[in-house]
Amino acid sequence: MAEGQMTTEAETGREVGVSPRVFSGMQPSGEAHLGNYLGALRRWVELQESHECFFCIVDQHAITGDIPAEELATRILDLAISFLAVGLDPERSVIFVQSDVPEHTELAWLFNAVTPVGSLERMTQYKDKTARMESIPAGLLNYPILQAADILLYRAGAVPVGEDQLQHLELTREIARRWNARYGDFFPEPVAIPGVGGRILGLDGKAKMSKSVGNTVRILAEPDEIWDRVRTAVTDPQRVRRDDPGRPEVCNVFTLHQHFTNPDRLDDIANQCRAGTRGCVACKRILAESIEEHFREVRERAAELKADPRRVRAILEAGAERARSEARETIRQVRDRMGMDWRSAWG
Repeated sequence: MAEGQMTTEAETGREVGVSPRVFSGMQPSGEAHLGNYLGALRRWVELQESHECFFCIVDQHAITGDIPAEELATRILDLAISFLAVGLDPERSVIFVQSDVPEHTELAWLFNAVTPVGSLERMTQYKDKTARMESIPAGLLNYPILQAADILLYRAGAVPVGEDQLQHLELTREIARRWNARYGDFFPEPVAIPGVGGRILGLDGKAKMSKSVGNTVRILAEPDEIWDRVRTAVTDPQRVRRDDPGRPEVCNVFTLHQHFTNPDRLDDIANQCRAGTRGCVACKRILAESIEEHFREVRERAAELKADPRRVRAILEAGAERARSEARETIRQVRDRMGMDWRSAWG
């Protein structure tokens, strides 16, 4: 479904003719990096102009990994600062931390009642993550159920997702269908809002951008750090000497130029690459400068927020209160439909 296309009430759980509510979340790995920005954050900033948006720091998902407990709180704060610095607006979007709304885990448990184990075991990410594990945490198997609960708790009709999450979103739709079939039509089947950047490769030109892989750049990095990271980027493998002709269409550095460098410079960069008149180091230097310029105001806003952590805390707490208001009503109706409102049986 194209963005902005009107949907029916059954599809979104909301009023006909109104843009569907949007939900998306991100694990707290600390300050956001270029992959977070290109794959999600810049799209989120755009969506809040036209949709009612709920943006969540999903710390309960994060504990299925190996984040040290003593680091989790700091990573949550750092990611919240990144959210706000890139332009997420608490006046237009609900920004909160997942664990501040306990209804997420309650709904996830209730969804266990309608989710086949086979559907969970078929998830590609589950297979990839557990391939070399001797002991598999149950949380990794149930991870997509919690994702479904995150989305459906707010009866969101649309989710901005990358291609690696499409399978999980389809499972969310399946869970909604199964629950609705058993307990009555209530949850929407959310549709995907595709990203604008496709799959973002890291500086190694091979793997998806990831902090854990070390192939990315923090969006709040200072110029020296940006250059230290960008100078390691892999370029066209056929270009060995400085004056060898290059192929910008296969060079990941040029792909990143298309995201950050002034469009007026792109033809010159591509032409000099093909002609071998500009070396890869010089090309990387331009990219590093473009990234530094692109995030200059973001770094300034982040510095202000870091100096006032109480402001960030207040924003997250206010967002959690707004989220809880919606979540409590959803759980109230879910419990009633599932027969858990036992008090009503006594009159």
